[in-house]
Amino acid sequence: MMHQVSYTKRNCTDQSKIETFLSRERTGVLAMVSDGLPYAVPVNYVWYNGSIYFHGMGSGKKVTILSQKPPVSFTVYKEHGTVTDPVPCHADTSYMSVMLFGTAEKVTDYEEAATVLQELLEKFMPKYYDHPLTSTLIEKYRSGMDGNGVLVYRLTPQEMTAKENTVETDQLFNPKAQ
Repeated sequence: MMHQVSYTKRNCTDQSKIETFLSRERTGVLAMVSDGLPYAVPVNYVWYNGSIYFHGMGSGKKVTILSQKPPVSFTVYKEHGTVTDPVPCHADTSYMSVMLFGTAEKVTDYEEAATVLQELLEKFMPKYYDHPLTSTLIEKYRSGMDGNGVLVYRLTPQEMTAKENTVETDQLFNPKAQ
């Protein structure tokens, strides 16, 4: 199924801009379906080698659902502010969003998992740790809760859409200017 942006005026096809956005933002929402019900959870992620990677404990609802290999979507969204207009119904939002569609696979290669976890550390805690993660550490690591190891997932998008509404800063609502 092809996912299309219906309001094509907002369609963003600039791959460089999309990749920069995915690299910079910190949180996305992973959406899945389990037993006919939607389940969406915000997760920290890293965009690396054309894939979204995220991690978590080796147990829980997310892990249970992902073990069934359902189709998933992953949405990253950044709001820049409210766009003003003299007509109240024309007020809008300035934003960028990217939606990725595919299947999230558990990363079983410890080298890949260590590399991705290192990328996550550098994104969220740059230069905090003195030594890089190793595959041996990842293989042996166990969480203090229930003895579960950390799991890493890769979502290589089968489809991706992006939308944006960019405006000049002076077009955004500023309550201090009122």
